[in-house]
Amino acid sequence: MEIALGAIGPLLPKLGALLVGDFTLEKRMRKGIESLVTELTLMHAALRKVEKVPPEQLYEGVKIWAGKVKELSYHMEDIVDAFRVRVEDGSGPANPENRVKKILKKVKGLFKIRNDLHWISDALKEVVHQAKQLAELHQRYEQDMQDTSAGASVDPRMMALYTDVIEFVGIEETRDELINMLTKGDDWSNHPLKIVSIVGFGGSGKTTLAKAAYDKIKGQFNCCAFISVSHNPDVKKIFKT
Repeated sequence: MEIALGAIGPLLPKLGALLVGDFTLEKRMRKGIESLVTELTLMHAALRKVEKVPPEQLYEGVKIWAGKVKELSYHMEDIVDAFRVRVEDGSGPANPENRVKKILKKVKGLFKIRNDLHWISDALKEVVHQAKQLAELHQRYEQDMQDTSAGASVDPRMMALYTDVIEFVGIEETRDELINMLTKGDDWSNHPLKIVSIVGFGGSGKTTLAKAAYDKIKGQFNCCAFISVSHNPDVKKIFKT
């Protein structure tokens, strides 16, 4: 899936320059930048991984997380650019159309800053907090990312539900009707493959009915299997299992 990586790519070198350059940083600010670099590096790697997943297999929570990371990266880039401007050119640009002035104006509107650097420290603290929250969210959805990137196959929870089919009232008649649709005619074991769709709302017993029919006639075949899969199964992986 194509997901814009936001400003994380160019942002990481800028943050690194703040740490190694000739900037006077408070101890708290330096520690915050170091923490932010670590979080953003991990997020950048995770986004690159998400990019490789087909859109139809991507969990919705991961999409939301990726969007939040992108927003955070642009937010942080404005802060870093404004900080560099204040340190390198405290008097401000002469040209009113200068990009730097636009950045300062944008950041001023976002944070209602005063004419000092305290707002930058507060903004950095907030961004670090947001980054940590996104990291926790990523951990929450990490398993979903792994599952979708590998391709879903057999859902073991579904199999456990239908190991023993409970005979619902009236299911025998419907089961036999389904079997008749599949086996109608003489010497049906040599007939071409047949497919019957069982349609209904969630929880109405579609899979249970299919399992009941399967259990009824499976003994008439040399080999058999009952497999429940997700909406986007990895067919190759299923046949290899």
